[in-house]
Amino acid sequence: MGRYVVRYGSMRNLSVMTSRNQSEFRRGDEVVVRTNRGVETGQVLCEATDELIQQMERSPAGSVLRTMSDDDSAQLSHLFQLKNSRWEFCEQAIRRMQLQMKIVDLEQILGGERIVIYYVAEERVDFRDLVKELGGEFQTRIEMTQIGVRDEAKLLADYGDCGKPVCCNTHLSSMPPVSMRMAKLQKATLDPTKISGRCGRLKCCLRYEFDHYEETQKQLPSIGSHIVTKDGRGRVVGQEILAQQLVVEMEDRRRTIIDVAEVLSVIKREANGERKHRSEPDNED
Repeated sequence: MGRYVVRYGSMRNLSVMTSRNQSEFRRGDEVVVRTNRGVETGQVLCEATDELIQQMERSPAGSVLRTMSDDDSAQLSHLFQLKNSRWEFCEQAIRRMQLQMKIVDLEQILGGERIVIYYVAEERVDFRDLVKELGGEFQTRIEMTQIGVRDEAKLLADYGDCGKPVCCNTHLSSMPPVSMRMAKLQKATLDPTKISGRCGRLKCCLRYEFDHYEETQKQLPSIGSHIVTKDGRGRVVGQEILAQQLVVEMEDRRRTIIDVAEVLSVIKREANGERKHRSEPDNED
């Protein structure tokens, strides 16, 4: 009984799924799976090791039923042909009921157990009458899912400013928190139009190297520290984190850039105003 990491659904959910037969699956195989939403299609990413399963301990359970067949593909094609007309019916009902919401995607589950409608809205929406009407029209369960701007981009966006497919609908399984501090530490431009992604929020990629920047910064004397070099004493006024260099203002007001290895000692100002000399201060803040 094999275990596999499978990606499925419009939101590109990840799950560790068990194969209940003797079939073996490889990366990229298109499969039919059973999830908590019903029978749907998915893609095998890799075999699930014990270490990987621990990292995905919160993933929903599921099982791999079979490799996609021609009949499954034909059913998917039929659902795709129905999507536009069903979408239009939903929008007409929303306008008629004067609901303040916008449909982002309409996901039809392969087994026909439900239709998932993703929408955005500024305020809470009472869609009970809408669900009743749609359920009666489509003869299936209707699931309404409100999403934010990041998830909207995950569903709709194609390419980012870098020229590559946006991270949120390719390899990211969750949206990492991103702050302006991350942009400042990496000395990225603070122009919102240049550090914002397709969702209008700070780009997820600002998070990727932040931990390395933060750890590497700890190896440098902090800005404001007084240091001693072979050319005399100075004050740190800037840091080049990746290059492991410092911008130093010497006692004669001259500014220079030095490698951190050239720092002979750091004069750290104590709380009582006294100064303390330390040698080999590479990891001193």
